[in-house]
Amino acid sequence: MADIRLIVSGAAGRMGRMVVRTIHESEGLKLTGALERADSPWLGSDPATLAGCPASGLVIGADPLPLLLEADAIVDFSSPAASVELAGLAAQARIADVIGTTGLSDDDLDKIDAAARHAPIVRSGNMSLGVNLLAALTRRAASALADFDIEIVEMHHRMKVDAPSGTALLLGEAAAAARGVALKDHSARGRDGLTGARRKGDIGFASLRGGTIVGDHSVVFAGEGERVVLSHHAEDRAVFARGALHAARWAHGRKPGLYSMADVLGLGDE
Repeated sequence: MADIRLIVSGAAGRMGRMVVRTIHESEGLKLTGALERADSPWLGSDPATLAGCPASGLVIGADPLPLLLEADAIVDFSSPAASVELAGLAAQARIADVIGTTGLSDDDLDKIDAAARHAPIVRSGNMSLGVNLLAALTRRAASALADFDIEIVEMHHRMKVDAPSGTALLLGEAAAAARGVALKDHSARGRDGLTGARRKGDIGFASLRGGTIVGDHSVVFAGEGERVVLSHHAEDRAVFARGALHAARWAHGRKPGLYSMADVLGLGDE
């Protein structure tokens, strides 16, 4: 069976380099293109050597069009604007697109949803198996503990630019769906000063930043006289790269649609 040919977008970033390295270490996968923003200082560099691998003979570019004919899928950890553009191009090329980019707006999500009518797109705020199992457990707990308050606490490295994290929002969406409400209407963020009593039914978020922490997430269910805490701690970015590449294998050749990591991992909506 031929190798699955992959374009990595955001190839010079922390996650992009890890994806490139994991492709190099994996059977059945081949890096055929690497992308960065037009003002990146890494344009023209070999993505493999940046990732600590033997030279690939490829160079990081800013134009995706020449790469699409030689690719079966895109693995994208870049920026919202780039991810929207690449989703549209994946739709035109009818190739799979795996999106791990966070910080997407509602308008961005609508455009990605439209692109998914013509290509298989897997989008998730977190690609790890453990986090997606945590989301499934969060759905169950939010349903079973219907009168408990829910607070989501996340901590990441000091360089992370968006908050709450994509993973925290994924967990919030899981909890909100289990309770039959829209997260945007039942979300409490950035409490400060005299905020008054906690609004019943809100899902609270707290974001902490510091050091080199890869990603810690906890979902707190606080009831009368008792508390349940579900947590996940990522110790290595490789877990996200492996999950994204697993998603690329799964999506390759699949019918168009917008999929989640729950679909990829067979966790369903339970």
